This record gives sequence, C-alpha cells and structure tokens, in this order.
Amino acid sequence: FPVVSNQIMHSKLPVGAYKSISGLENIDKVINIDQSPIGRTPRSNPATYVGVFDEIRKLYAELPEAKMKGYKAGRFSFNVKGGRCENCQGAGTITIEMNFLPDVYVNCDVCHGRRFNQETLDVRYKGKSIDDVLKMTIEEAATFFGAFPAIARKLETLVSVGLGYIQLGQSALTLSGGEAQRVKLANELARKSTGKTLYILDEPTLGLDIVSADAIIRFMQEQKENGKTVLYSTHYLEEAEVLCDRIYMICQGKIVAHGTPQDLKEQTNTANLREAFHAIYDEAIEGGVQV
Repeated sequence: FPVVSNQIMHSKLPVGAYKSISGLENIDKVINIDQSPIGRTPRSNPATYVGVFDEIRKLYAELPEAKMKGYKAGRFSFNVKGGRCENCQGAGTITIEMNFLPDVYVNCDVCHGRRFNQETLDVRYKGKSIDDVLKMTIEEAATFFGAFPAIARKLETLVSVGLGYIQLGQSALTLSGGEAQRVKLANELARKSTGKTLYILDEPTLGLDIVSADAIIRFMQEQKENGKTVLYSTHYLEEAEVLCDRIYMICQGKIVAHGTPQDLKEQTNTANLREAFHAIYDEAIEGGVQV
C-alpha cells in the first residue's frame, strides 16, 4: 500500500524494502481497508461515517412540522446546539473518567440515551423520530427509506457486505475490527468507481459467522466480476480458492509459492489447495525458512 499510494496518490508514507513494482499504469487510486476503528468516541457510528445521516437530516428538515417550526437540518444533528440534549451534548451518554482505567459511559439521565431534546423528537416521519431511525437496523432502515435513492443506495451497500444486523446509529466503540472494516469497504464502494481502483483488504471475514462470511465472499465475487482489482489477505484457504485468480503463499514474510489455485495443486500433485499449502509449507521449512 505505501508504495502504490506514494506513486499514485502522491503521499509520503514510509516504504519497506522491495525489488520492483509494475502495472501502476492500470491503477489510478488505491484504498487500504484495515480493521482500525471508524471512530474513537460514542458519537461515531455507521450512519455518520458513510454520510447517510446527512441525507436523513435533510429529509427531516423538509417535513411540514419541521418547516412550520423553522427547523433546519442542523436541528437533527446531535453535534449541534439547538436540537440535541445539552445535558450530554448529544452523546446519549455521560463519560465518567476513571484513574488508571478506561473511561466508563453511562446513559444520560435527561434524554435517556436518545441524544435529542423532546422538541426535536416530536418531529416524525412515518411515525418515527430521528432517534427511532438511529435505533433501526441498517436492513430495516434500507427498507424504510427505500423511496429515497441517495439514502437507500448507501444503506443497501452496507447490507450487501453483511452489516444489515447492526443499528444505524450504533456506537463505533461497539463495532469489532471486522465490522469496522466492512463499514469502510461499503463507504468506498458506494462512491462512484473509476474502474481503476485497487482495494486492499486485511482478513475481512476474520471472526465472522458463516452467514456473514458468505455475504462478504459473494460480494467480493461481484466486485471481481465487475472488473475491480482486490488484494485480499486471508488464512482461510477455502476463501482463497473461491475468490482469488492468483494466490501468493507467504511464510515469515517470504513468498514461497504463487500461481492460480490449479497451478499450486498441480505443482504439488495434490487434490486440493489445503494439501498443496501444507506441502509447500513443509518444503519451505526444509529449505530454511524460519517460521
């Protein structure tokens, strides 16, 4: 990532040792989607990260009751004075600082975790307040806002990467590394593609249940079929065999074999990729690779 980013995106990242790199003329953008958090405070959530909450706030500001009261989109932001609960300043929680321990978050005793004051919560769309919307699952919200393409498109992308079960306004602090990575992936894929983007993913199915992992695999297959380039790191050989056109097997930072899944099986005279991996792995150790 640092090499490609420096040469294409004009960044100045520290670069490790490498011999050469070719094919950059086929790429005009590189996206590194890792498992770092999407935010470090309770205010951060999937809706704000992908930008869909801006569109939802605009929709609420256009409702007849909001217009009658002179409410603008900012009224429905928990980061702006006016519509938010001032006791917790829109966080929904009160932070208790602990000496030598992580901070503790407790529900606000004024808004009871709803983030907004009562006047703001009284404005409703299809019977739902802005707080009710934030408490919907992403799958529910995608259906609820189905008539609004600018909202539905981003939500449907989140659903397609297996995140339909999390709440729209769920705190970023409660998301696992894999969930945060998929939020980032959905955010990038919801943008207009140039067709020449390189995506780098670090074990996106790590720790997922079978259904969620299958959703990711199917989604990545669709991206590949649409001509996008993905560098996909995984320890699951079954995923590699299904998804990858070319596989690089790495031991202790050294590439010990590469080729198509069929190439690697033929190279070791084995029937499946797992057997091929173990054969190559054992040969690498015998050849002096320290593991």
